[in-house]
Amino acid sequence: MCSKEENWKPSVQPKPEAGPQDSPWSTVSQYACQRRTTLYNRNKILTDALEVLAENYEFIESKGPCLGFKRAASVLKSLPVPIRSIDELERLPCLGPETMAVIQDIFECGSSSKVEEVLTDERYQTLKIFTSVFGVGPKTAEKWYRQGLRSLEQIVSDSSIHLNRMQQAGFQYYEDISKPVSKAEAEAVGQIIEEVVSCVNPDATITLTGGFRRGKEFGHDVDFLLNVPGHGKEDGLLPAVIDQLRSQGILLYSDFQESTFDLSKLPSRRFEAMDHFQKCFLIVKLKKEQVDGQQAERRCGRDWKALRVDLVAPPAERYAFALLGWSGSTAVSLQQFERDLRRFARLERHMLLDNHALFDKTTKKKKKKKKKKKKKKKKKKKKKKKKKKKKKKMKKKRKITILL
Repeated sequence: MCSKEENWKPSVQPKPEAGPQDSPWSTVSQYACQRRTTLYNRNKILTDALEVLAENYEFIESKGPCLGFKRAASVLKSLPVPIRSIDELERLPCLGPETMAVIQDIFECGSSSKVEEVLTDERYQTLKIFTSVFGVGPKTAEKWYRQGLRSLEQIVSDSSIHLNRMQQAGFQYYEDISKPVSKAEAEAVGQIIEEVVSCVNPDATITLTGGFRRGKEFGHDVDFLLNVPGHGKEDGLLPAVIDQLRSQGILLYSDFQESTFDLSKLPSRRFEAMDHFQKCFLIVKLKKEQVDGQQAERRCGRDWKALRVDLVAPPAERYAFALLGWSGSTAVSLQQFERDLRRFARLERHMLLDNHALFDKTTKKKKKKKKKKKKKKKKKKKKKKKKKKKKKKMKKKRKITILL
């Protein structure tokens, strides 16, 4: 139901004469990897509402509805023109009844009552604040909420709360790392990392990934992919880079994770957001004077800003898969792109794609069939041999009985 206040309503324009079947979005694919999505979102009011609901379902660990709203938001983001009426949505994939009801509410009232209910919900607001801290996920946020905590100040002052190293760094540098990172800052950090990496290994190259690789002007952190030609040459690179950053006095926090990549355990049929390559999560100092177009500004008595930096060093032969995975993000449309790319590979190309490799399902099936056939043949042979042995034994027994 609409409120009596004058809410914003999307302007309704007459439909093109060609009719809905000829509209630019009548042939939109169900797969995000088969849709072109620009940086400019023409249906932001709709996608923002759906993303709030998706996030809320994520907080309560309800995967089905969460994925449903994420899929719908991803479809709407790909449209080349803004949606003007509910009728235009008829031919679009991935829009369920719940999504349609939310959109209809927005068209009729200017906002969705369901979304407004979530936005004013204390639990949602609190969990959103808690998960904005580096190192705090939905489960930890939920635990703190159940303990009666409602603000970051309460967490810091509560002696019964034991924070891990990542969370401690998250609270310590919260003011800096909760703010967006500009493209200029990302490029400045890139220069520092490139110098350090080439000092450690002159053959190694770095690639800026994440949102900045996709042309975004702002992001929440800066991701780099390190590539060293040659089998196993990436080993020891990240620890050496961390040591070098520490010796320069610009490393504030580091969490190095050794590679758990094992080709024999692949392919993984489960969607995993994170790969098993060697990586490290860092917080580094960036001086204002190192950023182009920015003047040194002292914040809290210092002239530097803390920035989050992720470094990944995959094996050279897995570089393409790592680049694909790390060019995405936690953003709805990109996460959906990665998920749908796997779905498309499996259902349309009969292949299995994960964070580390691409497998031909048909070849695997043939091999499996061959193996099964071989096993069956072996079993049959064994059975025949057993039968023959039993027959021989019975004959021998009969002979002994006759002699007696």
